[in-house]
Amino acid sequence: MKYFKKIVGERVYLSPYSTDDIEIFTKWLNDRAVTDGLGDSAMQFNLLNEKEWMEGILKKGEHSYAIVMDRTDEVVGSIGLFEVKNTHGTATVGLFIGEATNRGKGLGTEAMKLMVGYAFDVLNFQNIMLNVFEFNKGAYKSYLKVGFKEFGRRRKAVYLDNKRHDIIFMDITREDWYNGEND
Repeated sequence: MKYFKKIVGERVYLSPYSTDDIEIFTKWLNDRAVTDGLGDSAMQFNLLNEKEWMEGILKKGEHSYAIVMDRTDEVVGSIGLFEVKNTHGTATVGLFIGEATNRGKGLGTEAMKLMVGYAFDVLNFQNIMLNVFEFNKGAYKSYLKVGFKEFGRRRKAVYLDNKRHDIIFMDITREDWYNGEND
């Protein structure tokens, strides 16, 4: 078995990564449609550094997961918590959906709801934050659907395609989540 249903939703589940996916993740991380949203378009990703990154994640047992389609067991993206501060109950979350054909279908929204629920219900976190670039309007709308709220901007902080863009900072608290603001 390649994937394990750690956190299960209606259409997707979150699984620990499989090292078999190094090639597909390397492909996605060299696709500008993915990396523009991550702020990594100027970086080069190759099989070796992706293998080292993934093996490091697997060894540490961090809260990073493959997003997998429930019906087909096909990996469609990645989601993870980083900058985890257990003492404070805080973390930053990030995700991407790899193939263009899988974007805009609510898979990222579902995966984010699964991760946020896990962070609050299992890990006992208090606050999860993220950042999104102002040009990534689909992701921004998705995060609002989950219950994230904008709390600030870093103006003109991202340079892409000869333009400057704001970074939007968003967060969700335990109270937001449990008061049903994630519908």
